[in-house]
Amino acid sequence: MSEANRELISRLYVALDRKDGEAMARCYHAQASFRDPVFTLEGEAIGDMWRMLTARARDLRAEAHDVVADADGGSCRWEAHYTFSATGRLVHNRITARYRFREGLIVEHVDEFDLWRWAAQALGPVGSLLGWTPMVRGKVRRQAAANLAAFQAKRRAAG
Repeated sequence: MSEANRELISRLYVALDRKDGEAMARCYHAQASFRDPVFTLEGEAIGDMWRMLTARARDLRAEAHDVVADADGGSCRWEAHYTFSATGRLVHNRITARYRFREGLIVEHVDEFDLWRWAAQALGPVGSLLGWTPMVRGKVRRQAAANLAAFQAKRRAAG
C-alpha cells in the first residue's frame, strides 16, 4: 500500500504541474480535509480550490520532492512557481505537506509554508513589511475565501 500512496502523492503534483484541477480533485476522499495558512476546507471544496487555482494559473510550475508514504500517512516537500494574478508578481512557494490516507485516497492534507515570505513575494513591499501581521494575514484569508466562494457559485450556475 505504501507504494500506491507514494504514487498518489506524486500524481497530485503531476496534475498540479499540468494545471489539471479535475485530476487533483480525484485524489481526495469525499470526507477529506485540507488545511494550509490560507485555506481550511473539507470535502468537495478541496477539489474546487484546486480547480480554481489551476484555472487561474497561466505559468504555474509545480514539483514534489522527498515523497514518502506508508499505509496510513505520508509527506513531501513541494514547490510552486507562478505569477500571483492580483499583483503580477512572481512567487516561488516552498511547502511541506503531510497526508493521511483512507480507501486509497487522501483523507487529510496539511500544507505548511511561511505566509510572511509568500506575502513578501506576492504583495511586494506591503507584504514584506506587514505580511506577518494578523491584519494582512486575515485579509489574504478573506480574499481567498471570497474568490473560492465566487468560483463555486459560478461552477454551480454553469451546472
